[in-house]
Amino acid sequence: MSGMITELSCMQQIVTGDSVTFYWEKPRNLPEKFVYRIILDGAEAGETDRTHYTLEGLAPETEYTVEVRLFTGGEQSCAASETVTVKTQKVKRRLDVTKAPYFAKGDGRTMNTEIIQRAIDDCTETDAVYFPEGVFMTGTLRLHSDMELYLEKNAVLQGTDRPEDYLPRIKSRFEGTEMECYSSLLNMGELDHESGYNCRNVVIRGRGTIASGGVTLAKRVIVTERERLSEYLASLGDKIKECESKDTIPGRVRPRLINISNSQNVVISGVTLKNGASWNVHMIYSDRIVTHDCTFYSEGVWNGDGWDPDSSTNCTIFGCTFFTEDDCVAIKSGKNPEGNLINRPSSHIRVFDCVSSFGHGIIIGSEISGGIEDIRIWDCDVKSSLCGIEIKGTKKRGGYVRDVQIRDCKTSKIMLHSVGYNDDGIPADTPPVFENCLYENLEIGGEILEVDRTWSHDTAVTVHGFDVPGYAAKNIVFRNITIAGRDGNPEQQFSLKDCEGITLENIRCL
Repeated sequence: MSGMITELSCMQQIVTGDSVTFYWEKPRNLPEKFVYRIILDGAEAGETDRTHYTLEGLAPETEYTVEVRLFTGGEQSCAASETVTVKTQKVKRRLDVTKAPYFAKGDGRTMNTEIIQRAIDDCTETDAVYFPEGVFMTGTLRLHSDMELYLEKNAVLQGTDRPEDYLPRIKSRFEGTEMECYSSLLNMGELDHESGYNCRNVVIRGRGTIASGGVTLAKRVIVTERERLSEYLASLGDKIKECESKDTIPGRVRPRLINISNSQNVVISGVTLKNGASWNVHMIYSDRIVTHDCTFYSEGVWNGDGWDPDSSTNCTIFGCTFFTEDDCVAIKSGKNPEGNLINRPSSHIRVFDCVSSFGHGIIIGSEISGGIEDIRIWDCDVKSSLCGIEIKGTKKRGGYVRDVQIRDCKTSKIMLHSVGYNDDGIPADTPPVFENCLYENLEIGGEILEVDRTWSHDTAVTVHGFDVPGYAAKNIVFRNITIAGRDGNPEQQFSLKDCEGITLENIRCL
């Protein structure tokens, strides 16, 4: 180690009636062997090499002293520690949706929308809307401040595949542009880029599943919207070729699984999130959104992103596993020219200890017009992905990506580059700025997992800035990088173009 670590950075906690989850930032320059030991009221409670830990089975309304100690060698070599005092919550009263006065049916057939919405409306800060085992069919639901949803193991909150069950349309944002979209399965907050937060303190947790109509719902929405927009789409002529596909414009109104707008202090933990008709968890103009220990499934769903902070701040995800048709994580901030004018960046985003089992990987962009900064990614494994860890934007976007640190990860490849797709819209006055990015202690496979689940070789590292004077990608550092293909591909390489100030230090190609 270079220098002495004396305290753990940004120790934070999530408290329930019987558990506390702690998480903190990973120190730089740790040795190969280290461990965090968790001390509960003076006694060792466990250890981990991750930067999060959950203490379970605690007594409600009880104060505990918890210390996290970082050991980097022998038993006496504590390099850092942090001590906090926490008090567990009072056990919340359960509003069981299957009991009086609600009597919802978890038979997978009966529609329960009005019943579940009534339980949500009844929920106070001392209650939790409770779903026991069963499949509870529903349409769109609206959450409010100071409430909790709890899904027991084998409980499924199942959205339908009928577009009419996701009405009315609400003000939302998709691919960087504000518009009216179908309501999501779960909705919180009302979108307004000129105001602050209008929904706070929402918890969604448990061991159950929240699912929507997936591919079928998406296709039905697109058909309906294409008919509604037929004259406009015809008027675009060849400009429609700037879009990703013929379904791009009608597809933008698809509902998300969970829509979080102008909201603050939201926790989503433990649940399985499945088959949104487009993105699964989408936070817009929001702050302090934490998602942990969840599993995301959206294979086969076009634009089936997992977790998308969009012009949002202090968003954290950890301990999650992704099986997604598109980006596992996608950090965004608006699209030209609207995104430049709204000018609300995504910043202070933390992604750690996450795994891509199938999907595109961890992505920044391509909607970056409001700016993206202070991004930290560590201890992630995205080797089983199509794009690895990627920063991207079109020349039209404007905005910036800066101050990104990616450390101690495994990935299929690294890309920081200009792209030409999803390029519709009026251009910004200038191209984007890509600068000040650190890639450290990475294992790069140089092979990508294709959509059909076959593997193919690809360039390990791509850094391509913009071919406009003054807009080269700059100040990009690669340190302690190991490149080794699954089959020992000898063609691994760095592809550098339109860039300056590139540092390559201790690069190993096997």
